[in-house]
Amino acid sequence: MVEAKPKVTLIGKELAKNGLEFIYEGTISECSPCKLNKACNNLKKGRRYRIVGVRPTEHACLVHLNGTRAVEVVESPIPALLSADMAIKNTKIQFECSCTKEQCANYPFCRPDGIIEREKYIVVDVIGNAPERCEKGRSLQFVELMPV
Repeated sequence: MVEAKPKVTLIGKELAKNGLEFIYEGTISECSPCKLNKACNNLKKGRRYRIVGVRPTEHACLVHLNGTRAVEVVESPIPALLSADMAIKNTKIQFECSCTKEQCANYPFCRPDGIIEREKYIVVDVIGNAPERCEKGRSLQFVELMPV
């Protein structure tokens, strides 16, 4: 798989550390008057990103304490549980989860943060069996997913 070219964005100076992973939640109203609004809000809402480079450039900000810093980010693989018949490395899937058993230990991985329901993903790695037995009796595999 080809490594994605990093995208430059702005993030709170206190958060700007290599390896930090975050989910971009979208723009907020306080950002609208800022001249750097487009530079801060150039990521896809709901996607998971990892900082791979921190640049020295800093800017004042109405939202972030101590301002912002320019960083390079790439989309980050998302750990998830899939039905064993879908957990095949290098295949494209459309992610859907009908499970509603929020008390289940597997639930956070059946509906992981950073996944957008009904979007397409590639299974980049199959890690192994689910840590806990599925309460619905499904055979689950731990995988890493990347958006298509």
